[in-house]
Amino acid sequence: METPWDNDLPERFDPMTVKELRQNLRRGSFVYPFLGIQLLAVLAVAAEFQIGRGGEYSEYAGMLHLGMLVKSGWFWSVVSIICMVIMPLGGLILMGQELEEGNHELLLLTKLNRWKVVLGKFYTVWGLCALTFVSLLPYVVVRYLLGSIEWWREASCSLTVLGGSAILTAGAIGASSFRGLGARIGIMVLFIASCAGACVAPLAASASVTKGCGIWYHINAVSAVICYTLLGLSMARSRLRLVVHAYEVKPSWMIVGLLVFTPFVVCMATAFTVGFAGFVGLLGMAFVAVYADVTPKAPKWMTAPPPNVPPPVLPEGA
Repeated sequence: METPWDNDLPERFDPMTVKELRQNLRRGSFVYPFLGIQLLAVLAVAAEFQIGRGGEYSEYAGMLHLGMLVKSGWFWSVVSIICMVIMPLGGLILMGQELEEGNHELLLLTKLNRWKVVLGKFYTVWGLCALTFVSLLPYVVVRYLLGSIEWWREASCSLTVLGGSAILTAGAIGASSFRGLGARIGIMVLFIASCAGACVAPLAASASVTKGCGIWYHINAVSAVICYTLLGLSMARSRLRLVVHAYEVKPSWMIVGLLVFTPFVVCMATAFTVGFAGFVGLLGMAFVAVYADVTPKAPKWMTAPPPNVPPPVLPEGA
């Protein structure tokens, strides 16, 4: 007998997203942090009002301003550690499950392409981070109504958590596609260092030129989130390549090379635009990452080769 719970997810959801969502909701990597962050949030808010210490005033309140996030009180410290560090780093085990057991070959034989496989994992992990953060919005409202807290600073901290969790989730998924714990840690460290080097220059320059975190600053911040989210996912996608020709550079090493050169490109774009438009370099490198590893396809006009099926063996005298 069919029950209402048999079709609990809409049909428009991607099959890979549904698969990962069902698995992750049953794991302790979501349940325990979700319960723990509620308790820690209550304790952090109570401690802030008990000692009378909220956040410090800052003229530079904007997205991806980690210094402001650190100085915004214990509540945001707890939210940052759980939603922007612990939960995204859970993605370090995702791609290994598909690659080590050969499941990716079976997935690519279906209608799923490499982007759908990678995006399904990203939507699940980042969606759970966002869901956990949304559950904490009542605490944000309480802090705003009962304390001397600026709404714009709270909104900037919220955007920082969501953007930072997207970047780290994509980086963790990309690093998880490499074999061995040492390789994964090394790639993750390289990813974080590249992101820090590429983000500091345009954000600091635009804030300095405009004397605050205005429209140019936030264009650069959003572009940084887009760039490094696509770089991390492109790295995971490149490891799903089934065939690499002898004359081709290994796709995964091309993406690793982009991680190394992206900070230099972004710094040059920032310098050439006098600190305003570092986002040009960020979006340009994101475009290169997406199209650096293109799946080889035959043109539509080419007919498929005939199947190489051996003739049936007839019994003697037939």
